Amino acid sequence: MPQGFLARVAGAVTQLFPTLISNGAADAGKIPGLGPDGRLDESLMPLGIGADTTQATVTEALSAGAFVNYHVVGGVFSVRLADNSNGRFAEGFVKEAFAEAEVATVYPIDGTNANMTALTVGSRYYLGTAGAVIATPLVETDPGNVTKVSQYLGVATSATELLTTDDGYVIL
Repeated sequence: MPQGFLARVAGAVTQLFPTLISNGAADAGKIPGLGPDGRLDESLMPLGIGADTTQATVTEALSAGAFVNYHVVGGVFSVRLADNSNGRFAEGFVKEAFAEAEVATVYPIDGTNANMTALTVGSRYYLGTAGAVIATPLVETDPGNVTKVSQYLGVATSATELLTTDDGYVIL
């Protein structure tokens, strides 16, 4: 529970608590408070200030931390798992799981994907299959890698965080 404060309301001393998530105009004039992560919720920020994200309809289940690829289905801007085996290069990642047909919030590459597991600090990671990463880059001269996507994604800063970089990709 957030810290409260005392204020005089209609002549009486009353304990009040800050707003952690805004519901829009109904919360006008309220004092904001930090959330459980020690940060202000994006709903409390002015328009145009916050994470650089894209909204897209999910066409296959996505797990938290998965790297994703944009595409269009029936005229609808959509997102699916990035995959080095089928030409789906990574264009971003998701921080939470999404089911098919939900609208996902996608974070662009060039940020920190903090929803990874079993990374080795300081190791470089590359696009794998089904939205995952691999620690070994694809060998360009291996005939088995023809038409696969070779894409460097970033370096692990912890066992669960990958600092991503947009270095582009190559179809082998």
